[in-house]
Amino acid sequence: MYKYDEYDQAMVEARVEEFRDQVRRRIAGEITEDQFKPLRLMNGLYLQLHAYMLRIAVPYGTMSSRQMRMLAHVARKYDRDYGHFTTRQNLQLNWIKLSDAPDILAELATVEMHAIQTSGNCIRNISSDQFAGAAADEVEDPRPWAELLRQWSTFHPEFTYLPRKFKIAVIAAEEDRAAVRLHDIGLQIHRNADGEVGFRVFVGGGMGRTPMIAPVIREFLPKAELMSYMEACLRVYNRYGRRDNIYKARIKILIHELGADEYRRQVEEEFLQIKPLGLDAPASEHARIAAAFAPPPFETGLPDTIDRSDPDFAVWVDQNVRAHKAPGYAIVNISLKPTVGIPGDATSAQMDVMADLGERYGMDELRVTHAQNIVLPHVKKADLYAVWQALDAAGLATANLDLIGDIIACPGLDYCALANARSIPLAQKIAARFANLDEQRDLGELKLKISGCINACGHHHAGHIGILGVDKKGEENFQLLFGGSAAQDTSLAKIVGPGFSEDGVVDAIETAVNVYKSLRSEGERFVDTYRRVGEKPFKEAIYG
Repeated sequence: MYKYDEYDQAMVEARVEEFRDQVRRRIAGEITEDQFKPLRLMNGLYLQLHAYMLRIAVPYGTMSSRQMRMLAHVARKYDRDYGHFTTRQNLQLNWIKLSDAPDILAELATVEMHAIQTSGNCIRNISSDQFAGAAADEVEDPRPWAELLRQWSTFHPEFTYLPRKFKIAVIAAEEDRAAVRLHDIGLQIHRNADGEVGFRVFVGGGMGRTPMIAPVIREFLPKAELMSYMEACLRVYNRYGRRDNIYKARIKILIHELGADEYRRQVEEEFLQIKPLGLDAPASEHARIAAAFAPPPFETGLPDTIDRSDPDFAVWVDQNVRAHKAPGYAIVNISLKPTVGIPGDATSAQMDVMADLGERYGMDELRVTHAQNIVLPHVKKADLYAVWQALDAAGLATANLDLIGDIIACPGLDYCALANARSIPLAQKIAARFANLDEQRDLGELKLKISGCINACGHHHAGHIGILGVDKKGEENFQLLFGGSAAQDTSLAKIVGPGFSEDGVVDAIETAVNVYKSLRSEGERFVDTYRRVGEKPFKEAIYG
């Protein structure tokens, strides 16, 4: 994984001291909250309902055991002994004191971590496939390109104050594990008909108030031209993106209003002007970065079978372990969704356990996933049982990956000042209703996602079943959506009908699940059945 050089470290440390002075001035009353707000947001610090929230960057979801231990330490020392892993592969601490924020950032800097550009109208944390470098289906490891984009976008003088926040994802497989078509820019590394490797470029996706699926703007972009093309895409947006209306400021709105063809024409025109300027990274710089992502020293001749004699372990392997490109290895998914737990939360003790397992069994590497779980990407199959035992003892071995119990949920009204409804208690009630893992496994893959407001931090538009919390005459109300997907079959979920109370929406989901069970064909997921039969049988059963 990438290691800071002297320039990276110097920049982060300088930012810490700059922010320390800004905090001092705010506490002393030398600057107002309005003056301080853009400064703190550029350092990942939000003012929530009850306290400050700090969003810590985990670039493309990759971290070392040392870094995970630092997150545990910070949660223990400065927060309430836990952290919340997010759908952008970051970590949030929800109970931060303003006076502690500079010290937290200083401690994070000692392990090459920061909170820079985790908020604000800038290019946010670059995300990627959590299985990168381990998956057998990838063309190449996408993370060197994600790191190159991180370095290009950090403190970029032209794109620090965009019309609105901007999110980029990079993958290198046909299976989309990063929701690239629901990003402002999605990059898919692939081979063209001539066998050349380059990027398929999607621009203009997103969720929130106006969900849209990104169209293809470039079918094939040579790798050597990536930076120039990104500059062109951002320049057109920065020039014409709306700044008069926050709800119409995202690039998806610009592309919708211009049309994909006109946006593409303008980008290509800008691209031709930019290419001669020499903005693309030299091959030597990409090689320098790529060297940090060289495959770890996989052993050969390892046993490629798994002893499944323990039935509980066998269930966990079947559900939470994925195939690895190297014989004798496996990819371990650690569920942060215990039954009736809080989706995405981990205590400092659990973070320490995961750090220890990553160091001992996982090549000293961990990944944060878009589904608010953690991955150990490189584990010997012979070590799986020991890993499972340690996870089980720590409450981290729930075998529910991609099942209805693997719920994605934003913090909701329990923490967020923007939310209209609580997400966490609802997620807990749904998990309790479907607590039986055998029943969950019978239902198969069923992505359930909950957002506490229209901003869609819980990605409800992309759920096979999505739930949106709204305010209805001062009462929490929950709208039910069906048919979304963030995978390669990207689709947007649609509202089924009138909303429900908290208990009512749980009942409605159970009804919908029963309809699915009665109508499904062999091998069909919930979303497949819904697409085949349409909403009518579901709607009739739910609303009568």
